[in-house]
Amino acid sequence: MEGGFTVDDFTVDEQAGAVTCPAGHTVQLSRTRIATFGVLCRDCPLRQQCTSCKTGRKLVLHQRDDLLRAARADRAADTGLRQDYMKYRPDVERTVAQVATWRGRRLKLRCRGVAKNHAWLKRRTAALNLRNLTGKGLARRDGAWVLAT
Repeated sequence: MEGGFTVDDFTVDEQAGAVTCPAGHTVQLSRTRIATFGVLCRDCPLRQQCTSCKTGRKLVLHQRDDLLRAARADRAADTGLRQDYMKYRPDVERTVAQVATWRGRRLKLRCRGVAKNHAWLKRRTAALNLRNLTGKGLARRDGAWVLAT
């Protein structure tokens, strides 16, 4: 609902296993981490801002809801995180795409076992690093690697 309450407007008490809405109504979390306000929403003065559902508001909380809330709060705060994210995201995504694709196709791991796949990843990243460095001017001259400036 546009302009309404988000999950962050609700207070979650992990120790007590309870959720409190902005109007002050408290309900217990179910075993599957669902908080159903149901009839408490019927005569609530904040209902228009909270839900349009005739059966009341229902929150489904993630197992690591505390970490998600902290991450959303960090992102909303002016910590420079958003600028850093936007600055480095293209480089990271390009690197991941280079490792995971070849000629536009997704690579599949051909080996079984962690050791063989780890060796493949090391070889793949070394080859990509060499390719990127040669593109930036790295060359072999007189038996040594030199970077053209």
